[in-house]
Amino acid sequence: MLVRFTTLFICVNIILMEFEALKSKLNNLPDSPGVYLMKGANGEILYIGKAGSLKDRVRSYFQKGANLTLKTSAMKEQVSDIEWIVTSSDLEALILENNLIKKHKPKYNIILRDDKNYPYLKLSADEDFPRFSIVRRYKKDKALYFGPYVPANALRETLIVVNKIFPLRKCKKNIDGKDERPCLNYQIGRCLAPCCGKISKEDYWKIVKDARLFLEGKDKELLNSFYQKMEAESEAQNFEEAAKTRDRIKKIERVLEKQRITVTEMIDQDVIGMAREGGNADIQILFVRNGMMTGRKDFFWDDLRDASNSEVITSFVEQFYRDEIQIPDEVLIPIELEGRGIEEWLSQRKEKRVHIIVPKRGHKPSLIKLAEENALIRLNEILTEKKKYELILNELKDMIGLQQLPRRIEAFDISNISGSEAVGSMVVWEGEGPKKSDYRRFKIKTVHGADDYGMMKEILYRYYLKLREKNFPAADLVMIDGGRGQLNVALEVFKEFGIDIKVIGIAKARGDDERERIFLSDKEEPIELEPSSPVTLLLQRIRDESHRFAISYHRKLMNKRMFVSVLDDIEGIGPIKKRRLLRTFGSAEAAVKAVKRY
Repeated sequence: MLVRFTTLFICVNIILMEFEALKSKLNNLPDSPGVYLMKGANGEILYIGKAGSLKDRVRSYFQKGANLTLKTSAMKEQVSDIEWIVTSSDLEALILENNLIKKHKPKYNIILRDDKNYPYLKLSADEDFPRFSIVRRYKKDKALYFGPYVPANALRETLIVVNKIFPLRKCKKNIDGKDERPCLNYQIGRCLAPCCGKISKEDYWKIVKDARLFLEGKDKELLNSFYQKMEAESEAQNFEEAAKTRDRIKKIERVLEKQRITVTEMIDQDVIGMAREGGNADIQILFVRNGMMTGRKDFFWDDLRDASNSEVITSFVEQFYRDEIQIPDEVLIPIELEGRGIEEWLSQRKEKRVHIIVPKRGHKPSLIKLAEENALIRLNEILTEKKKYELILNELKDMIGLQQLPRRIEAFDISNISGSEAVGSMVVWEGEGPKKSDYRRFKIKTVHGADDYGMMKEILYRYYLKLREKNFPAADLVMIDGGRGQLNVALEVFKEFGIDIKVIGIAKARGDDERERIFLSDKEEPIELEPSSPVTLLLQRIRDESHRFAISYHRKLMNKRMFVSVLDDIEGIGPIKKRRLLRTFGSAEAAVKAVKRY
C-alpha cells in the first residue's frame, strides 16, 4: 500500500512540475512572428504552427472557454512542452513552418502525402539544336519547361503529336553535322537530320520557335505563320511543300480544339476545388497553361472531420508548392486562405508576381466549379471503393475468426536459389493498398543452405525484436507465404515474444486443384478459398507483392555478386578501372594476366 501511495505521489509531482514549466513558458512567449512546436510527454512533436504573434496565437489554445475543435482539444491534452522559433517576418515563419512539417510530419498537422515528381516536357533551348525530353523535375535553368502533365500518359500523347508536327531531333548526341548517315527517324520524316548537315541551324530554330508557340498556346501567331508559308509555297508553285504545310495546319487545329477548355486569358493558372463528406475530403487541382488544360491531380484525406475548409485549402497550398514545381501566374481557390504571406512567398519562389484569387465574377468561378465537380466525382469513387474494401475485410475477419477488421496486414516471404543469396521481405497493406514506406527487406545471415523454415524464423525474429525496440505500429493480421510448417515457425516466434497477433499461412494446394488455402493455428484442416472470391484476390495481391519485393532484392544481390571478380582482390583497382579493364580485355582472367605482366 505504501509503495503504491509513493508511486502515485511521485507521478502527481511530475505532472505538477510539467504544468508549472508549461505555464512559465506561456507567460514568456514573445510578441513576435515565428513558429511554435507542441510536444508530447516523450518529446514527440504533436503539432507545428506559425503565427504573426507567438504570444497571442499559442496562448489562445489554453484560454478558458476557447472554441477548440475535438481534434485540437485532444492535441492540447497531450501537450507537455512548447518550443518556439522567432522569425523576422510572417514570410520567414511560413517558410520555416513548411520545412519543419516536411521534416517531422506531426500527428495533428494536415499532411499532404504526395511524393511524386510531376512530368514536364523539356525543350533544351541552351543547345544549338534543341530537342524535347520528358523530365520529372522542374529546374530553374536555361531550358524551357511545359506542364505539368498529369497523368503521365497525357504527356506521352502530347509528345507524339509534337514529334509528328515538329520534326526535331530525338537523339542525345552532340551535333556537329559531320555524320555520314542519318537515323531511321529521318527516313520516316520525324527528324531533319542536323547530324548530317541536312538542315541549317537557322532553319532548325524556326521549327523550334513554331513548337514553342504551339506548346505556349499562341495558336493565332503560329497558324498565321503557317498560312503565310503555305501561300508563299503555292505562289512559287511548290505544291508538294504547300500540301505538307496544309496538313500540318489541320493537325494543329485538331489538337488545339481538343485542348482548349475556355476563352480565358493566355496565362498559367492552377485551379483548386474541394469536395467533402464527413471527415473525408478530396482536392482536385487543374493545371491550365495558356488556356489549355495540361492535366489534373487529386488528393484525398479521410481524417479531416474537425478541420475547416479554409484550414485544409491553406495547408494544401503551402505544402503543394513547397517542392520543385512550376508555379503559375494565378492560383484560383474556392475560399480565402488562413494567415498571411503565402502570395508573397509564391512570388518570391517564382521570381515574378503571383496572384492568389477567390473569383467572384467572370469566367473564373466556372473553372473553380469544374474543379469542384471533378473533386466530387473522385470523392464518390473513393468512398465507394472504401465501402467495397470494408466488406472484403469483414468477410476475411469472419473467415479467420478475428475480433477486429484487419486494417493493417503484414506479409512475409523468402526468396533464394538453393540457399544462395537468400533474402526475406515484409510488405504492409493498409488503407486499401500497399504502404511502401513500411516495407522491410532482410539479407539472411544465420541460416545456410535451403532451409526455408529457418530463414522465415530468422526474419520474423529480427523484425519483431526491432518492433519491440522501435515501437512500430502493430499489425492486425500477419500473413506468411507458406503452409503449416511456416505457420508453426511464426507461432514459435510470437510465443517467444508474447505477441498476440493473428497469423495465417497461405499456400496453393498440391496436385491438379491448385486452389489457394489458408492455414490457421486453431484449425487442423486449411480453409479452401474460392478462386474468384474478393478475399482470395486481396490475399493473392498482398502475397504477390511480398513475393515481388523479395525477388527484386534477391536479383539485386545476385547481380552484385556476379559483378564481383578476381580483379577486386588486386590493390589499386576500383570500380571505374575494373570496368575499363573488362571492356578492353573481354574477361576478368585476361585482365588479371595483363595487369600481372605490368
